[in-house]
Amino acid sequence: MSRPTPVTVAHGDGIGPEIMDATLRILSAAGARLAIETIEIGESVYQRGFSAGIEPAAWDSLRRTKVFLKAPITTPQGGGFKSLNVTVRKTLGLFANVRPCVAYAPFVRTRHPGMDVVIVRENEEDTYGGIEHRQTNEVVQCLKLITRPGSEKIVRYAFEYARAHGRRKVTCFTKDNIMKLTDGLFHQVFERIAADYPELEHEHWIVDIGAAKLADTPEAFDVVVMPNLYGDILSDVAAQIAGSVGLAGSANIGEQAAMFEAIHGSAPRRAGQNLANPSGLLLAGVMMMVHIGQPQIARAVHNAWLRTVEDGVHTYDIFKEGVSRQKVSTAQFADAVIARLGKLPEHLKPASYAGQSAQLPISFAGERAHKELVGVDVFVDWDGPNRDPALLARELGGAEGGGLKLRMITNRGTKVWPGGLPETFCTDHWRCRFTPDDGIARHHQIVALLQRIAERGLDFIKTEGLYTFDGQPGYSRGQGE
Repeated sequence: MSRPTPVTVAHGDGIGPEIMDATLRILSAAGARLAIETIEIGESVYQRGFSAGIEPAAWDSLRRTKVFLKAPITTPQGGGFKSLNVTVRKTLGLFANVRPCVAYAPFVRTRHPGMDVVIVRENEEDTYGGIEHRQTNEVVQCLKLITRPGSEKIVRYAFEYARAHGRRKVTCFTKDNIMKLTDGLFHQVFERIAADYPELEHEHWIVDIGAAKLADTPEAFDVVVMPNLYGDILSDVAAQIAGSVGLAGSANIGEQAAMFEAIHGSAPRRAGQNLANPSGLLLAGVMMMVHIGQPQIARAVHNAWLRTVEDGVHTYDIFKEGVSRQKVSTAQFADAVIARLGKLPEHLKPASYAGQSAQLPISFAGERAHKELVGVDVFVDWDGPNRDPALLARELGGAEGGGLKLRMITNRGTKVWPGGLPETFCTDHWRCRFTPDDGIARHHQIVALLQRIAERGLDFIKTEGLYTFDGQPGYSRGQGE
Protein backbone atom coordinates (compact mmCIF):
# COMPACT_ATOMS: atom_id res chain seq x y z
CA MET A 1 0.00 0.00 0.00
CA SER A 2 1.30 3.46 -0.89
CA ARG A 3 2.33 5.90 1.79
CA PRO A 4 -0.26 8.45 3.01
CA THR A 5 -0.34 11.73 1.14
CA PRO A 6 0.42 14.82 3.25
CA VAL A 7 -2.55 17.20 3.27
CA THR A 8 -3.05 20.48 5.12
CA VAL A 9 -6.52 20.81 6.66
CA ALA A 10 -8.21 23.90 8.10
CA HIS A 11 -11.51 23.49 9.98
CA GLY A 12 -12.52 27.12 9.50
CA ASP A 13 -15.27 29.10 11.21
CA GLY A 14 -19.03 28.91 11.62
CA ILE A 15 -20.26 25.60 10.19
CA GLY A 16 -16.73 24.81 9.03
CA PRO A 17 -15.70 22.47 11.87
CA GLU A 18 -18.92 20.43 11.56
CA ILE A 19 -18.75 19.91 7.81
CA MET A 20 -15.01 19.24 7.91
CA ASP A 21 -15.51 16.56 10.57
CA ALA A 22 -18.20 14.93 8.39
CA THR A 23 -15.99 15.11 5.31
CA LEU A 24 -12.92 13.62 6.98
CA ARG A 25 -14.97 10.81 8.55
CA ILE A 26 -16.33 9.83 5.14
CA LEU A 27 -12.93 9.97 3.45
CA SER A 28 -11.37 7.92 6.23
CA ALA A 29 -14.14 5.30 6.08
CA ALA A 30 -13.55 5.00 2.33
CA GLY A 31 -9.88 4.22 2.94
CA ALA A 32 -8.30 7.54 2.00
CA ARG A 33 -4.58 7.50 2.72
CA LEU A 34 -3.99 10.96 4.18
CA ALA A 35 -1.34 12.35 6.51
CA ILE A 36 -3.18 15.36 7.86
CA GLU A 37 -1.52 18.54 9.13
CA THR A 38 -4.04 20.84 10.83
CA ILE A 39 -3.69 24.62 10.70
CA GLU A 40 -5.76 27.45 12.10
CA ILE A 41 -7.11 30.13 9.77
CA GLY A 42 -9.91 32.66 9.73
CA GLU A 43 -11.63 34.83 12.29
CA SER A 44 -9.47 34.10 15.34
CA VAL A 45 -6.29 34.63 13.30
CA TYR A 46 -7.62 37.93 11.91
CA GLN A 47 -8.30 39.02 15.47
CA ARG A 48 -4.72 38.24 16.49
CA GLY A 49 -3.55 40.88 14.04
CA PHE A 50 -2.86 38.90 10.87
CA SER A 51 -4.65 40.89 8.17
CA ALA A 52 -4.99 37.95 5.75
CA GLY A 53 -6.33 35.50 8.34
CA ILE A 54 -3.34 33.15 8.17
CA GLU A 55 -0.12 32.91 10.22
CA PRO A 56 3.45 32.24 8.99
CA ALA A 57 3.52 28.70 10.41
CA ALA A 58 0.47 27.83 8.32
CA TRP A 59 2.29 28.89 5.16
CA ASP A 60 5.07 26.47 6.10
CA SER A 61 2.57 23.61 6.15
CA LEU A 62 0.98 24.63 2.84
CA ARG A 63 4.33 24.88 1.11
CA ARG A 64 5.33 21.49 2.52
CA THR A 65 2.19 19.49 1.67
CA LYS A 66 1.13 21.48 -1.41
CA VAL A 67 -2.47 20.27 -0.87
CA PHE A 68 -5.01 22.28 1.13
CA LEU A 69 -8.49 21.12 2.15
CA LYS A 70 -10.15 24.24 3.52
CA ALA A 71 -13.46 24.76 5.31
CA PRO A 72 -15.18 28.16 4.98
CA ILE A 73 -14.09 31.02 7.23
CA THR A 74 -15.59 34.22 8.59
CA THR A 75 -13.89 37.49 7.64
CA PRO A 76 -14.46 40.22 10.28
CA GLN A 77 -16.50 43.24 9.23
CA GLY A 78 -14.78 46.54 8.57
CA GLY A 79 -11.70 47.65 6.69
CA GLY A 80 -8.16 46.38 6.93
CA PHE A 81 -8.90 42.69 6.37
CA LYS A 82 -7.78 40.88 3.23
CA SER A 83 -9.56 38.00 1.56
CA LEU A 84 -7.87 34.79 2.69
CA ASN A 85 -8.97 32.98 -0.44
CA VAL A 86 -7.51 35.61 -2.75
CA THR A 87 -4.31 35.70 -0.69
CA VAL A 88 -3.81 31.92 -0.82
CA ARG A 89 -4.68 31.67 -4.51
CA LYS A 90 -2.29 34.40 -5.57
CA THR A 91 0.53 33.54 -3.16
CA LEU A 92 0.61 29.88 -4.19
CA GLY A 93 -0.09 30.54 -7.88
CA LEU A 94 -3.43 28.71 -7.95
CA PHE A 95 -4.41 30.03 -11.34
CA ALA A 96 -7.37 27.75 -12.16
CA ASN A 97 -10.63 27.64 -10.21
CA VAL A 98 -12.66 24.61 -11.31
CA ARG A 99 -16.32 24.43 -10.27
CA PRO A 100 -18.54 21.57 -11.50
CA CYS A 101 -22.22 22.58 -11.43
CA VAL A 102 -24.43 19.52 -11.80
CA ALA A 103 -28.20 18.98 -11.46
CA TYR A 104 -29.39 15.97 -9.44
CA ALA A 105 -32.99 15.88 -10.62
CA PRO A 106 -35.46 14.72 -9.54
CA PHE A 107 -33.83 14.27 -6.14
CA VAL A 108 -32.80 17.91 -5.70
CA ARG A 109 -35.03 20.69 -6.98
CA THR A 110 -33.90 22.38 -10.18
CA ARG A 111 -35.45 23.84 -13.29
CA HIS A 112 -32.61 22.41 -15.37
CA PRO A 113 -32.53 18.64 -14.86
CA GLY A 114 -29.99 18.05 -17.64
CA MET A 115 -27.44 20.58 -16.40
CA ASP A 116 -23.81 19.45 -16.18
CA VAL A 117 -21.54 22.49 -16.59
CA VAL A 118 -17.97 23.04 -15.42
CA ILE A 119 -16.90 26.65 -14.85
CA VAL A 120 -13.15 27.20 -15.24
CA ARG A 121 -12.32 30.61 -13.78
CA GLU A 122 -9.03 32.46 -14.02
CA ASN A 123 -7.96 32.98 -10.43
CA GLU A 124 -5.12 35.51 -10.17
CA GLU A 125 -5.71 38.50 -12.44
CA ASP A 126 -8.44 40.88 -13.60
CA THR A 127 -9.81 43.36 -11.06
CA TYR A 128 -8.88 40.91 -8.27
CA GLY A 129 -5.41 42.37 -8.31
CA GLY A 130 -7.06 44.79 -5.89
CA ILE A 131 -5.12 47.77 -7.29
CA GLU A 132 -7.40 50.71 -6.53
CA HIS A 133 -6.88 54.45 -6.08
CA ARG A 134 -8.97 57.43 -5.16
CA GLN A 135 -7.81 60.05 -7.62
CA THR A 136 -10.18 62.99 -7.16
CA ASN A 137 -13.03 63.99 -4.87
CA GLU A 138 -15.44 62.22 -7.19
CA VAL A 139 -13.54 59.41 -8.89
CA VAL A 140 -11.92 56.16 -7.81
CA GLN A 141 -10.34 53.62 -10.13
CA CYS A 142 -9.68 49.89 -10.13
CA LEU A 143 -7.09 48.52 -12.53
CA LYS A 144 -8.12 45.51 -14.62
CA LEU A 145 -5.02 43.51 -15.47
CA ILE A 146 -5.21 40.75 -18.08
CA THR A 147 -1.92 39.17 -19.12
CA ARG A 148 -1.08 36.95 -22.06
CA PRO A 149 0.65 34.27 -19.91
CA GLY A 150 -2.24 34.25 -17.44
CA SER A 151 -4.78 33.92 -20.22
CA GLU A 152 -2.78 31.19 -21.94
CA LYS A 153 -2.55 29.13 -18.74
CA ILE A 154 -6.25 29.21 -17.89
CA VAL A 155 -7.51 28.72 -21.44
CA ARG A 156 -5.20 25.79 -22.11
CA TYR A 157 -6.14 24.26 -18.76
CA ALA A 158 -9.82 24.48 -19.73
CA PHE A 159 -9.18 22.59 -22.97
CA GLU A 160 -6.99 20.03 -21.20
CA TYR A 161 -9.72 19.53 -18.59
CA ALA A 162 -12.32 19.03 -21.31
CA ARG A 163 -10.11 16.50 -23.08
CA ALA A 164 -9.29 14.56 -19.89
CA HIS A 165 -12.92 14.40 -18.76
CA GLY A 166 -14.45 13.44 -22.08
CA ARG A 167 -16.20 16.77 -22.59
CA ARG A 168 -17.27 17.93 -26.03
CA LYS A 169 -17.12 21.75 -26.02
CA VAL A 170 -15.34 24.71 -24.45
CA THR A 171 -17.03 28.12 -24.36
CA CYS A 172 -15.39 31.46 -23.59
CA PHE A 173 -17.22 34.47 -22.08
CA THR A 174 -15.74 37.98 -22.37
CA LYS A 175 -16.89 41.57 -22.87
CA ASP A 176 -14.47 42.40 -25.67
CA ASN A 177 -17.00 44.46 -27.60
CA ILE A 178 -16.31 47.14 -24.95
CA MET A 179 -12.98 46.19 -23.32
CA LYS A 180 -11.24 45.58 -26.60
CA LEU A 181 -7.70 45.32 -25.22
CA THR A 182 -8.13 43.42 -21.91
CA ASP A 183 -11.02 41.09 -22.71
CA GLY A 184 -9.90 41.23 -26.32
CA LEU A 185 -6.59 39.65 -25.36
CA PHE A 186 -8.35 36.86 -23.46
CA HIS A 187 -10.60 36.16 -26.47
CA GLN A 188 -7.66 36.18 -28.90
CA VAL A 189 -5.75 33.69 -26.77
CA PHE A 190 -8.85 31.47 -26.59
CA GLU A 191 -9.23 31.35 -30.36
CA ARG A 192 -5.55 30.63 -30.90
CA ILE A 193 -5.40 27.81 -28.35
CA ALA A 194 -8.69 26.30 -29.53
CA ALA A 195 -6.95 25.47 -32.83
CA ASP A 196 -4.75 22.98 -30.93
CA TYR A 197 -7.83 20.92 -29.94
CA PRO A 198 -9.67 20.18 -33.21
CA GLU A 199 -11.65 17.34 -31.63
CA LEU A 200 -13.39 19.83 -29.27
CA GLU A 201 -16.03 22.34 -30.26
CA HIS A 202 -15.35 25.91 -29.21
CA GLU A 203 -17.43 29.07 -29.12
CA HIS A 204 -17.36 32.59 -27.72
CA TRP A 205 -20.17 34.62 -26.17
CA ILE A 206 -20.31 38.22 -25.00
CA VAL A 207 -20.68 37.74 -21.26
CA ASP A 208 -24.05 39.47 -20.79
CA ILE A 209 -25.96 37.39 -23.33
CA GLY A 210 -23.86 34.36 -22.45
CA ALA A 211 -24.85 34.72 -18.80
CA ALA A 212 -28.50 35.04 -19.79
CA LYS A 213 -28.27 31.88 -21.87
CA LEU A 214 -26.42 30.05 -19.09
CA ALA A 215 -29.23 30.92 -16.65
CA ASP A 216 -31.95 29.99 -19.13
CA THR A 217 -30.46 27.06 -21.06
CA PRO A 218 -27.44 25.68 -19.15
CA GLU A 219 -27.76 22.42 -21.08
CA ALA A 220 -26.23 24.24 -24.06
CA PHE A 221 -22.89 24.54 -22.26
CA ASP A 222 -20.23 22.06 -21.20
CA VAL A 223 -16.96 23.66 -20.06
CA VAL A 224 -16.98 27.47 -19.76
CA VAL A 225 -13.76 29.44 -19.28
CA MET A 226 -13.80 33.07 -18.11
CA PRO A 227 -11.68 35.84 -16.63
CA ASN A 228 -11.73 36.17 -12.86
CA LEU A 229 -14.65 38.52 -12.15
CA TYR A 230 -17.12 36.96 -14.58
CA GLY A 231 -16.13 33.49 -13.40
CA ASP A 232 -16.61 34.38 -9.75
CA ILE A 233 -20.14 35.66 -10.33
CA LEU A 234 -21.33 33.10 -12.84
CA SER A 235 -19.95 30.05 -11.04
CA ASP A 236 -22.21 30.90 -8.10
CA VAL A 237 -25.13 31.51 -10.46
CA ALA A 238 -24.50 28.18 -12.19
CA ALA A 239 -24.24 26.29 -8.89
CA GLN A 240 -27.49 27.77 -7.61
CA ILE A 241 -29.55 27.09 -10.73
CA ALA A 242 -28.19 23.53 -10.79
CA GLY A 243 -29.79 22.96 -7.39
CA SER A 244 -27.94 24.68 -4.57
CA VAL A 245 -24.70 26.53 -3.89
CA GLY A 246 -24.47 24.25 -0.86
CA LEU A 247 -23.80 21.24 -3.09
CA ALA A 248 -20.89 22.72 -5.05
CA GLY A 249 -17.23 22.13 -4.38
CA SER A 250 -14.29 23.74 -6.11
CA ALA A 251 -10.66 23.03 -6.88
CA ASN A 252 -8.01 25.75 -7.08
CA ILE A 253 -5.17 24.34 -9.15
CA GLY A 254 -1.63 25.64 -9.59
CA GLU A 255 1.65 24.35 -10.93
CA GLN A 256 3.01 23.74 -7.41
CA ALA A 257 -0.02 23.44 -5.11
CA ALA A 258 -3.80 23.06 -4.96
CA MET A 259 -6.64 24.10 -2.64
CA PHE A 260 -10.05 22.42 -2.34
CA GLU A 261 -13.08 24.03 -0.75
CA ALA A 262 -16.85 24.42 -0.77
CA ILE A 263 -17.98 27.55 -2.59
CA HIS A 264 -20.39 28.67 0.15
CA GLY A 265 -19.61 30.73 3.23
CA SER A 266 -19.27 29.94 6.93
CA ALA A 267 -22.98 30.55 7.80
CA PRO A 268 -22.26 31.61 11.40
CA ARG A 269 -25.98 31.64 12.25
CA ARG A 270 -26.02 27.86 11.71
CA ALA A 271 -22.81 27.15 13.61
CA GLY A 272 -22.91 24.46 16.28
CA GLN A 273 -26.40 23.26 15.38
CA ASN A 274 -25.43 20.07 13.50
CA LEU A 275 -27.65 21.14 10.58
CA ALA A 276 -25.31 22.14 7.77
CA ASN A 277 -24.99 20.20 4.54
CA PRO A 278 -21.39 18.94 4.16
CA SER A 279 -21.85 18.07 0.47
CA GLY A 280 -19.95 21.03 -1.01
CA LEU A 281 -16.85 20.34 1.06
CA LEU A 282 -17.18 16.59 0.56
CA LEU A 283 -17.31 16.95 -3.22
CA ALA A 284 -14.27 19.25 -3.00
CA GLY A 285 -12.64 16.39 -1.08
CA VAL A 286 -13.53 14.06 -3.94
CA MET A 287 -11.75 16.42 -6.34
CA MET A 288 -8.78 16.42 -3.97
CA MET A 289 -8.59 12.61 -4.00
CA VAL A 290 -8.40 12.65 -7.80
CA HIS A 291 -5.68 15.31 -7.64
CA ILE A 292 -3.48 13.35 -5.22
CA GLY A 293 -3.74 10.12 -7.21
CA GLN A 294 -6.38 8.21 -5.24
CA PRO A 295 -9.18 8.09 -7.83
CA GLN A 296 -10.63 4.86 -6.48
CA ILE A 297 -11.41 6.63 -3.20
CA ALA A 298 -12.93 9.54 -5.11
CA ARG A 299 -15.12 7.16 -7.07
CA ALA A 300 -16.32 5.28 -3.98
CA VAL A 301 -17.15 8.42 -2.02
CA HIS A 302 -18.85 10.19 -4.90
CA ASN A 303 -21.03 7.20 -5.75
CA ALA A 304 -21.98 6.68 -2.11
CA TRP A 305 -22.94 10.35 -1.94
CA LEU A 306 -25.04 10.05 -5.12
CA ARG A 307 -26.81 6.99 -3.69
CA THR A 308 -27.52 8.86 -0.44
CA VAL A 309 -29.06 11.76 -2.36
CA GLU A 310 -31.04 9.31 -4.47
CA ASP A 311 -32.34 7.54 -1.39
CA GLY A 312 -33.85 10.81 -0.18
CA VAL A 313 -31.58 11.22 2.85
CA HIS A 314 -31.29 15.00 2.89
CA THR A 315 -30.21 17.82 5.15
CA TYR A 316 -32.68 20.65 5.79
CA ASP A 317 -31.46 22.87 2.93
CA ILE A 318 -32.47 20.46 0.15
CA PHE A 319 -35.25 18.59 1.99
CA LYS A 320 -38.53 18.63 0.09
CA GLU A 321 -41.75 16.92 1.09
CA GLY A 322 -42.78 14.29 -1.42
CA VAL A 323 -39.22 13.85 -2.72
CA SER A 324 -37.05 13.53 0.36
CA ARG A 325 -37.55 10.59 2.70
CA GLN A 326 -35.55 11.54 5.76
CA LYS A 327 -34.36 14.88 7.13
CA VAL A 328 -30.98 14.36 8.78
CA SER A 329 -28.31 16.30 10.64
CA THR A 330 -24.78 16.92 9.44
CA ALA A 331 -23.44 13.92 11.34
CA GLN A 332 -26.33 11.68 10.28
CA PHE A 333 -25.77 12.59 6.64
CA ALA A 334 -22.12 11.55 6.97
CA ASP A 335 -23.25 8.26 8.56
CA ALA A 336 -25.63 7.69 5.66
CA VAL A 337 -22.88 8.21 3.06
CA ILE A 338 -20.54 5.87 4.96
CA ALA A 339 -23.25 3.21 5.09
CA ARG A 340 -23.52 3.34 1.27
CA LEU A 341 -19.83 3.04 0.48
CA GLY A 342 -19.46 0.36 -2.17
CA LYS A 343 -22.89 1.06 -3.67
CA LEU A 344 -23.69 2.78 -6.95
CA PRO A 345 -26.56 5.16 -7.69
CA GLU A 346 -29.49 3.51 -9.45
CA HIS A 347 -30.82 6.54 -11.34
CA LEU A 348 -28.09 9.19 -11.43
CA LYS A 349 -25.02 8.66 -13.57
CA PRO A 350 -22.30 6.86 -11.58
CA ALA A 351 -19.03 8.72 -11.06
CA SER A 352 -15.87 7.42 -12.70
CA TYR A 353 -12.41 8.93 -12.39
CA ALA A 354 -10.14 6.60 -14.34
CA GLY A 355 -7.32 8.63 -15.84
CA GLN A 356 -9.11 11.96 -15.37
CA SER A 357 -6.33 14.34 -14.50
CA ALA A 358 -5.93 17.42 -16.66
CA GLN A 359 -2.38 18.20 -17.71
CA LEU A 360 -1.09 21.48 -16.40
CA PRO A 361 -0.40 23.94 -19.22
CA ILE A 362 3.05 25.11 -20.19
CA SER A 363 3.37 28.75 -21.17
CA PHE A 364 5.74 29.58 -23.99
CA ALA A 365 7.03 33.11 -24.38
CA GLY A 366 5.94 34.52 -27.71
CA GLU A 367 7.96 36.81 -29.91
CA ARG A 368 8.27 40.27 -28.45
CA ALA A 369 6.60 42.99 -30.50
CA HIS A 370 8.42 46.17 -31.51
CA LYS A 371 7.25 48.80 -29.02
CA GLU A 372 7.25 52.55 -29.70
CA LEU A 373 6.18 55.47 -27.51
CA VAL A 374 3.85 57.71 -29.49
CA GLY A 375 2.31 59.97 -26.84
CA VAL A 376 0.92 60.24 -23.33
CA ASP A 377 -2.43 60.45 -21.58
CA VAL A 378 -2.23 62.84 -18.65
CA PHE A 379 -5.06 62.49 -16.12
CA VAL A 380 -5.96 65.74 -14.40
CA ASP A 381 -8.06 66.57 -11.33
CA TRP A 382 -9.81 69.79 -12.41
CA ASP A 383 -13.00 71.42 -11.14
CA GLY A 384 -12.94 74.64 -13.12
CA PRO A 385 -15.85 76.97 -14.04
CA ASN A 386 -18.87 74.93 -15.18
CA ARG A 387 -16.44 72.09 -15.81
CA ASP A 388 -16.12 73.45 -19.30
CA PRO A 389 -13.61 71.29 -21.20
CA ALA A 390 -12.80 74.20 -23.50
CA LEU A 391 -11.46 76.12 -20.50
CA LEU A 392 -9.34 73.16 -19.44
CA ALA A 393 -8.06 72.83 -23.01
CA ARG A 394 -7.05 76.50 -22.93
CA GLU A 395 -5.08 75.95 -19.71
CA LEU A 396 -3.40 72.83 -21.05
CA GLY A 397 -2.67 74.53 -24.35
CA GLY A 398 -0.40 76.86 -22.43
CA ALA A 399 1.62 73.83 -21.35
CA GLU A 400 2.23 72.57 -24.86
CA GLY A 401 5.76 72.59 -26.16
CA GLY A 402 8.75 70.44 -26.84
CA GLY A 403 6.94 68.82 -29.74
CA LEU A 404 3.89 67.60 -27.79
CA LYS A 405 0.41 68.99 -28.52
CA LEU A 406 -2.96 68.49 -26.84
CA ARG A 407 -5.14 66.41 -29.18
CA MET A 408 -8.10 65.29 -27.09
CA ILE A 409 -9.80 65.46 -23.69
CA THR A 410 -12.15 62.75 -22.45
CA ASN A 411 -14.25 62.45 -19.32
CA ARG A 412 -15.08 58.94 -18.12
CA GLY A 413 -13.98 57.71 -21.54
CA THR A 414 -16.17 60.00 -23.64
CA LYS A 415 -14.55 62.65 -25.79
CA VAL A 416 -15.56 66.14 -24.65
CA TRP A 417 -12.95 68.24 -26.52
CA PRO A 418 -12.65 69.10 -29.32
CA GLY A 419 -16.17 68.81 -30.64
CA GLY A 420 -17.85 67.59 -27.48
CA LEU A 421 -21.52 68.08 -26.65
CA PRO A 422 -22.75 70.27 -23.77
CA GLU A 423 -25.16 67.51 -22.69
CA THR A 424 -22.30 65.20 -21.68
CA PHE A 425 -22.05 64.96 -17.88
CA CYS A 426 -18.53 65.57 -16.62
CA THR A 427 -16.82 64.75 -13.34
CA ASP A 428 -13.60 66.31 -12.00
CA HIS A 429 -11.48 63.59 -13.63
CA TRP A 430 -10.09 64.32 -17.13
CA ARG A 431 -7.96 62.33 -19.55
CA CYS A 432 -5.83 64.67 -21.68
CA ARG A 433 -4.01 63.18 -24.66
CA PHE A 434 -0.77 64.67 -25.97
CA THR A 435 0.99 63.40 -29.08
CA PRO A 436 3.85 64.75 -31.22
CA ASP A 437 3.60 65.85 -34.84
CA ASP A 438 6.31 63.45 -35.96
CA GLY A 439 4.62 60.38 -34.43
CA ILE A 440 7.42 59.42 -32.01
CA ALA A 441 7.46 60.67 -28.41
CA ARG A 442 10.36 60.62 -25.98
CA HIS A 443 10.37 60.31 -22.24
CA HIS A 444 12.18 63.60 -21.69
CA GLN A 445 9.40 65.38 -23.62
CA ILE A 446 6.79 63.90 -21.28
CA VAL A 447 8.75 64.82 -18.15
CA ALA A 448 9.05 68.40 -19.40
CA LEU A 449 5.33 68.48 -20.24
CA LEU A 450 4.39 67.42 -16.71
CA GLN A 451 6.62 70.13 -15.30
CA ARG A 452 4.84 72.77 -17.39
CA ILE A 453 1.42 71.43 -16.39
CA ALA A 454 2.40 71.61 -12.71
CA GLU A 455 3.69 75.18 -13.15
CA ARG A 456 0.22 76.17 -14.40
CA GLY A 457 -1.29 74.94 -11.13
CA LEU A 458 -2.96 71.88 -12.63
CA ASP A 459 -2.99 68.64 -10.61
CA PHE A 460 -1.93 65.70 -12.76
CA ILE A 461 -2.83 62.50 -10.93
CA LYS A 462 -1.70 59.81 -13.33
CA THR A 463 -0.01 59.29 -16.67
CA GLU A 464 -0.26 56.45 -19.16
CA GLY A 465 2.24 56.10 -21.97
CA LEU A 466 0.73 55.54 -25.42
CA TYR A 467 2.56 52.76 -27.21
CA THR A 468 2.26 50.92 -30.48
CA PHE A 469 3.23 47.27 -30.77
CA ASP A 470 4.36 46.28 -34.24
CA GLY A 471 2.61 49.43 -35.40
CA GLN A 472 -0.74 48.59 -33.78
CA PRO A 473 -2.10 50.97 -31.10
CA GLY A 474 -1.87 49.55 -27.60
CA TYR A 475 -4.36 52.01 -26.14
CA SER A 476 -8.05 52.82 -26.34
CA ARG A 477 -9.55 55.85 -27.98
CA GLY A 478 -12.24 58.07 -26.49
CA GLN A 479 -15.87 57.17 -27.14
CA GLY A 480 -17.17 59.62 -29.69
CA GLU A 481 -13.92 59.94 -31.68
